[in-house]
Amino acid sequence: MAPNETPSWATKAPYAPPANDFDIKLQGSCHCGHVKYNLSRDKPLASKFCHCNDCKIIHGAPFQWATVFHKEDLSFPNLDTDSLKFYNSSFHEEGEGKLQLPHKVACKHCGTWLFDEGRNMILLFPTTVQFKSTAARRKFDVQMHLFYGNRECDIPDGTPKWSGLDEKSDLMDEK
Repeated sequence: MAPNETPSWATKAPYAPPANDFDIKLQGSCHCGHVKYNLSRDKPLASKFCHCNDCKIIHGAPFQWATVFHKEDLSFPNLDTDSLKFYNSSFHEEGEGKLQLPHKVACKHCGTWLFDEGRNMILLFPTTVQFKSTAARRKFDVQMHLFYGNRECDIPDGTPKWSGLDEKSDLMDEK
């Protein structure tokens, strides 16, 4: 890729400029503020805790909190593509501006993980959202747990606990 040339991935959602009717409902950023984003919906399509081993290791936590959005629900004001880094656990090399999906997206400066990108959806990490009220935050309440059999601790919150992926595995007891 030539210097100052826009990578092909930056011309598609969620990296491309948003549609003219993009209505900002929420905003968020990485820890250092280099990467800022806007959301056009105030509630995710789903909100999940994932207890799979990959998520626990990559995030250095007992589980990952992820919220599902369409790629078009996310936009980046003044995106500097050089501020992003990408990681795919099964594909460790970046090609000539080509990225393997799915992958995780982080700020290259502070290392904050922002979201997982799939073919059609993103799994946004809501700890990066700047909620202005408790009511706004409550719209992101967790609806289920994935890979609960791999959990590090019991979470008796009354939500469904799946042994693997939701709707594709067995439901489990909370304990």
